[in-house]
Amino acid sequence: MTLMEIITAIGRKAGAWAHDRAVQGILDTPPIVAQDDGVILFSMIGTAVLLPYLVAVKSLHHHLPRGKIVLLDDGTLTVGDKQLLARHCDNPEIIGKQHVDTSPCPRDNCWERLISILDRRHDHYVIQLDSDTVTTGPVPEIAAAITANRSFTLAGGLDEAQHGFKSASEISRIFHANGPTTDHVQAHAEAAMKTLPEADSRRYIRGCAGFAGFAKSAEGRATVSRFSDEMDERLGDIWRQWGSEQVASNWVVANDPDPIQLPYDRYINHWDEPMPKSPAFVHYIGTYRYRWGNYSRTTREAIAALKA
Repeated sequence: MTLMEIITAIGRKAGAWAHDRAVQGILDTPPIVAQDDGVILFSMIGTAVLLPYLVAVKSLHHHLPRGKIVLLDDGTLTVGDKQLLARHCDNPEIIGKQHVDTSPCPRDNCWERLISILDRRHDHYVIQLDSDTVTTGPVPEIAAAITANRSFTLAGGLDEAQHGFKSASEISRIFHANGPTTDHVQAHAEAAMKTLPEADSRRYIRGCAGFAGFAKSAEGRATVSRFSDEMDERLGDIWRQWGSEQVASNWVVANDPDPIQLPYDRYINHWDEPMPKSPAFVHYIGTYRYRWGNYSRTTREAIAALKA
């Protein structure tokens, strides 16, 4: 390892240690009081992310505050975990991943999460929330999206936010004019979008599945099933790789009526770049999760706000 790699590794371990200490305080905060108001806060979690998840969901519910909790167990939640979740999240519904039928879409790689969400959107507005997120301030854009029954997504990054919603054919032309630019499934899928039926009218956005809202709709899983079949025809086994579920999530949101891209100066992914002064929501991407100590800091601040 180079000296810089050693320094980076040490910094990551120190940041993880600091966050592990900070997150313990979530157990001393008041439990969520669920609302049966047509909104679901949905997450897929396991025992390894239990405490960060409580920060994520409690901080969002504190600033929203709407909805009841539904969880997808990745297969690792223990009896003790479920008892703790019952106490802090007002007896949430917990679904076993193994019980979710994803056909005709792929299995694993978060597909059970997306399918479970879409199966519940017939009569609920469903918000997908990753466990590595912190809501740091008021979220009027989310409340407005729910009221207007408009789907939303977090932009993938600053560059992606500048492009917004585009037609499928535009996405291929802008990002992959000469074919896939990488071997990642997203590149292959975006390059293939120009070949889809009605590629000039169907839409896509380079969003982030870590935080997305799915409006009530009779469509259920119909949109994603059609899209997945089309991608499977074009990509084969590539379509079953990690990352295809995020592409599908972006596709569903983009093709819902009047969707919203959240403003990136307030709803951000934490890349290796300066934080805005007053973000409302931060998604701590794995690669840079513990960089600069921001995750620990916002975790502590969120816990303090819950105790106030």
